[in-house]
Amino acid sequence: MFDMQARGATVDPAAVQSISAYYRRVTTDARPMNYLVSTAMVATLAAISVEIATGDHAAWIGGASLALALVPMVIAGTRTVPRAVRLGAATDSTDDRTIMARTTLREHVFCFISIAALIAVQLARAA
Repeated sequence: MFDMQARGATVDPAAVQSISAYYRRVTTDARPMNYLVSTAMVATLAAISVEIATGDHAAWIGGASLALALVPMVIAGTRTVPRAVRLGAATDSTDDRTIMARTTLREHVFCFISIAALIAVQLARAA
């Protein structure tokens, strides 16, 4: 992820510009391909819903899977993506964009951990 450039005590302004350019490409300039992530999220929720509805496994598996998928999806939809669009617009100051990039990095790490845990739950179910 380009926002990895925002870690550390100081961030080079060129790195902030690079992060902004990346988010411009993957949010605004990527239409309609940027909808692919949303489609994958909806498909994941549908699969988990089917898993819960069929009741073939312990209830905690479906509930844990739903929570581990839904929380990062809500964060992405309500916070990360709008901030990425704003970063891509590059209308804020370098300092503000640095803060946004660092926040986006933290959210990406959290979402990565959540999705890794979701995969672990699903693999444990399959075993």
